[in-house]
Amino acid sequence: MFSIDIQYVKGVGPKRAELFSKLGIDSVGALLQFYPRAYIDLQQTLPLSQAPFDAPCAVLGRVVRKLPPARLGGGKTLYKLLATDFTQDFAVVFWQNRFPYESLKEGQDYLFYGKFGGTLTQREINSPLFLPEGERRDLLPVYPLTKGLTSKAVATAVENALAAYGEEIPDPLPAPVQAEYQLCRAGYAVKNIHRPETAQAAQTARRRLIFEELLVLQLGLGSLKKKGREHTDLQIPAADLGPFLQALPYSLTGAQLRCIGEIGGDMAGAVPMNRLLQGDVGSGKTVVAAAAVYRAAQAGVQSALMAPTEILAAQHHRTLEELLRPLGLTVALLTGSMKAAEKRAVLAGLQDGSTDLVVGTHALLGEAVSFAELGLVITDEQHRFGVNQRGALGDKGRAPHVLVMSATPIPRTLALIIYGDLDISVLDEKPAGRREIETFAVGYGRYQRALNFAEKQIAAGHQVYVVCPLIEEGESELESVSAVRDQMAAYLPHRRIGLLHGKMKAREKEAVMAAFSAGELDALCSTTVVEVGVDVPNANLMMIHNADRFGLSALHQLRGRVGRSDCQSYCILLSKSGGEGARKRLQAMCESSDGFALANLDLEMRGPGDFFGAAQHGLPQLKIADLLTDRTTLAETSAVARQLLDEDATLRRWPLLRQAVGRLFSSISENGFN
Repeated sequence: MFSIDIQYVKGVGPKRAELFSKLGIDSVGALLQFYPRAYIDLQQTLPLSQAPFDAPCAVLGRVVRKLPPARLGGGKTLYKLLATDFTQDFAVVFWQNRFPYESLKEGQDYLFYGKFGGTLTQREINSPLFLPEGERRDLLPVYPLTKGLTSKAVATAVENALAAYGEEIPDPLPAPVQAEYQLCRAGYAVKNIHRPETAQAAQTARRRLIFEELLVLQLGLGSLKKKGREHTDLQIPAADLGPFLQALPYSLTGAQLRCIGEIGGDMAGAVPMNRLLQGDVGSGKTVVAAAAVYRAAQAGVQSALMAPTEILAAQHHRTLEELLRPLGLTVALLTGSMKAAEKRAVLAGLQDGSTDLVVGTHALLGEAVSFAELGLVITDEQHRFGVNQRGALGDKGRAPHVLVMSATPIPRTLALIIYGDLDISVLDEKPAGRREIETFAVGYGRYQRALNFAEKQIAAGHQVYVVCPLIEEGESELESVSAVRDQMAAYLPHRRIGLLHGKMKAREKEAVMAAFSAGELDALCSTTVVEVGVDVPNANLMMIHNADRFGLSALHQLRGRVGRSDCQSYCILLSKSGGEGARKRLQAMCESSDGFALANLDLEMRGPGDFFGAAQHGLPQLKIADLLTDRTTLAETSAVARQLLDEDATLRRWPLLRQAVGRLFSSISENGFN
């Protein structure tokens, strides 16, 4: 059933199958898992005289007459019908869509659902959902759509698929699990999620499907975790960290020492370490990673650190070389933009074992990169890589230890899912001497004052970041940031203002950042390429244009580029938006510097679907569950997943459940469940 092509569903055919494919629906199984996003309660029917102007509702009406299609400018066509609810007339309008226009028949009664606009005496409804009166039922499903595909077309296809294949719906959940958690059967759930007879039936179906989806997700992540728990010969015993700690120009925080201890305990174990080191901006993750590298080198094995950008890789290389070279360790850099001779020298050092640590970008994944003995793999900003790339680097060693670093604060519930194959260490203390960053949200009416404040900071010997998203719809990222740079240069002609954006070549980016780091630029107008990890302690002001276009987590990351020294730092959030959501986000930024608290608020406001794109973190996309609102079910399925994997780590006792895991994780199957 899951593999039957959707074009064989009655009423679909090859042409409509192309429209379904735009929604990711190519089979009967995918169609039946294309769940409604909401339901319309058709019991709440109103007379037209009581239909609100600002909210959708259902009105029973009869089609009186179809007007001829009206050809408008630009090749557009307006389709209009006149209808009545038997006390008042109204118009039904469709733009560029003749299919519903042709479907509605004169003299027949329909239930129309949508927002009724117009005036008190001339009401109209645009592109409504409609249902013949004879097919009336309590709840009408509403599906996500694409151009050319109506909700009714999807519902019809689903009903035809259920009629043909409904008896074949497999039930992957073990019977004892269904009984313990009082879950309905899969067939009942699928039928009642699409065409519920009552609101209670829809709720029962939804609970079952959410439970199954979260269980399958956690089984897949649990399998990845168990897969990484194979035996390793690289048991790295405790090393004397005294020389490392004594060489530091500062004392470590209690949180740093705790995390170093957790990492050391893992590295000494008989199974490879798989640990996430999570910390807010400025919490000192790099020095914790350096301690792990030092420990690996004392045991005679090599380390590799992979960063998402060349700018960040170069910065890590500089920092780690300063920390480790005085202790006799050799640190190399490998990026895609390096010259061939430089690359050959680095590769030779890795192959003969003379290099203790290599820092690089995706270039580390190249076939030519091989190690004498790779014992520790570190990835920075893991959500930008995904499971596959981490696994590919690990394959260059014999079950090496893995440490993942992230400066993106993630609520613990979400972190346990996104990083379900990892143990978690949290740096929850900031190094001593760091001041709070004073943050202000202002409108563009105060932009000139903001520029005056920037000039004041530059005059005092500091530097300024200016970050720009797209300013106007249709304007490119480059046009946006270039316009802001030109505007700032005109206002401050005596200051050196640089430009940094994603379309520049790697060497150009490196040169600009090197100039800014060296104090050769007073201000840097940039896209969000500066978001992650760039460290210029002398910069003490961050100005963010159109700050309302960013989520809280992104704003917090950008703000973290300043405040990296003991001088007072500032962040100015410029915004045109008066929307409630934008005001709430910007107010939260002004009131809090706690990245984890802001991340929780970000998750509540935007939901987990927007918190991270699936392409960033490699998490399979969920069809019905919500990691924020379904946390109770998440806890239940976590316990069930652990129990099932303890009983049979391969899930061969439950083949249908195993198949479901395989389908959900097909996008990461290279290093995922198999």
